[in-house]
Amino acid sequence: MTSTTDTPGATDTSGTYGELRAQLAALTTEAFRPELAEIDRLPTEEIARIMNGEDAAVPAAVAERLPQIAAAIDATAARMARGGRLVYAGAGTAGRLGVLDASECPPTFNTDPAEVVGLIAGGPSAMVTAVEGAEDSKELAADDLDALKLTADDTVVGISASGRTPYAIGAVEHARARGALTVGLSCNADSALAAAAEHGLEVVTGPELLTGSTRLKAGTAQKLVLNMISTVTMIRLGKTYGNLMVDVRASNEKLRARSRHIVSLATGASDAEIETALTATDGEVKNAILVLLGQVDGPTAARLLTESDGHLRAALAAVRTT
Repeated sequence: MTSTTDTPGATDTSGTYGELRAQLAALTTEAFRPELAEIDRLPTEEIARIMNGEDAAVPAAVAERLPQIAAAIDATAARMARGGRLVYAGAGTAGRLGVLDASECPPTFNTDPAEVVGLIAGGPSAMVTAVEGAEDSKELAADDLDALKLTADDTVVGISASGRTPYAIGAVEHARARGALTVGLSCNADSALAAAAEHGLEVVTGPELLTGSTRLKAGTAQKLVLNMISTVTMIRLGKTYGNLMVDVRASNEKLRARSRHIVSLATGASDAEIETALTATDGEVKNAILVLLGQVDGPTAARLLTESDGHLRAALAAVRTT
C-alpha cells in the first residue's frame, strides 16, 4: 500500500513541510477565499474594482492600531533624540518596504544614511532577487544587527506579514537582548513577532485577493505604518516646521526649487530675500527660515538651532525672548 506522502500531489501532514503547512493554514493572511476562486474569468475592470475595494479596507485596519503605533513612535523618537538609530528588519516584501522607507529619509529629512537603516534577509541583492533560505535564519538577523554595532539607544522594527518569519523574529529577539527598543509589525493576530517585541503592532488586513500574496493588502498596511513611524518620528525630532519639510536635502533641481518654495511658504519673503538667506546659510532651509523670521545672521541661526536640538520653533522662541 502506498502512503499519501509518496503520492504526487498528496497532502503531507507528517513530512518535512507538514508542520509549516499547518502553521500557514492557521494564518488569516494565508486563508483561501472560495468566492474569488473564478476571479480569473471576470472582466478586467471588475477584477480591478474588487481589488480596489479590498485596498479600501486597509486604512481602517491601521486605524484600529493607532494608539499602539503612537506609543511605538514616541518611544522611538525618545531614543533617536539621544542619538539612536531606527533599524527595519524583514524578508521579501516586508524587507523591501523597510529598505524603501529608510532610503527615503535622507532626501526628505536630511538624515544621515546611518540614522535610518533597512535590513533585508539576504542582503542588498535580495531587493531584486530572492535569496534562498535567508528569511529562515534568526542567526543571519543577529549577524546583520551585530554588523551595525547595535546599542541600547537604537530601535529595531521587525516586519513580517505572517508574524512568523524567523529573520524578523530573530532581529527583534537579538535587539531586545541588547537593550534596544523593539517593535514587531505583522498582519496576523497573536503573532510570534508581536509577542517577541516590546511594542507589538498587529494590523490585521484579512485574507488576500490572491491566496497568500501578502504584497497586496498586508504590504499596503505595512507601508502605511512605516510611513507613520518614520514621518511622525521626524516631526517629533524637529525635522519639520508645521507641515513643511524644512530639513529637505536639496540634491537636485526639483528639490532646490522645493526648498525655495518651502522658505517662501514659511516666511512670505521675496525671492531676493530668500536667495540671500539661503546663501547665508549654505542652502540650509531651516536656517534660512530662522534668518528671515528671527532677523539673525547665518552663524547665529546655526548656533540657535544647535542649542534647540534642531527644533525651529524653539529656536524662534529663543530669538524672541532675547
